[in-house]
Amino acid sequence: MNNTISEQSRCIAHEIRNHISICELYTRIIKKNLENEGIENASINNAIKCITKSLKIMNNSLLDLKSLNNFSPEICDIQAVLQEGINLSTVYIGDKDIKINFSAKETAPVFIDENKFLACLVNIIKNAIEAINKKGAINVILDITEQVSIKISNNGEPVKNPENIFKPGFTTKQTGSGLGLHICAQNLLAQNAELKLTQSTPEITEFEITLPVYKN
Repeated sequence: MNNTISEQSRCIAHEIRNHISICELYTRIIKKNLENEGIENASINNAIKCITKSLKIMNNSLLDLKSLNNFSPEICDIQAVLQEGINLSTVYIGDKDIKINFSAKETAPVFIDENKFLACLVNIIKNAIEAINKKGAINVILDITEQVSIKISNNGEPVKNPENIFKPGFTTKQTGSGLGLHICAQNLLAQNAELKLTQSTPEITEFEITLPVYKN
């Protein structure tokens, strides 16, 4: 049974990778054509940058179908990673009136798998956006003490059944898989980080990620 699932996973990964390659190819073509025509457009450039980063994250996730230990940790600047995660997440705002506020007085080095960490950040911020009906705010606060603390809060709908949100298969969304937060928690745990729901009321829902500061 496990061998069959493993084989199916490899086949699925192969097919998805083919289509990701098409996206990568056309992204390069669009970028090259813009350069050849001398067109400078900040919105298009940012879109291409976000698509390229998302494709890298997807490729990293596909490797998970082939290996249980697909982690490539490196020393990263946590403030830069958070800013990247926010940039990638803004696409989910759509036509809602939502402002994402980022506060960071300082930064610190962390030892993480950047793509997996970014995937978790995007998932949490995406959930926050979906919790807001029309208008609201999402606050991302970076605090450095003896460890790194990242608080992501929103003023949308409170979490239902908070005791179950990290359990695989649990979801309150009609089209949800119930795997997003479970995968986030597990991937962060593998990077010596911890994800917690610190509060959820009608006024505020807040998640916190804690992880150690990298020291030589």
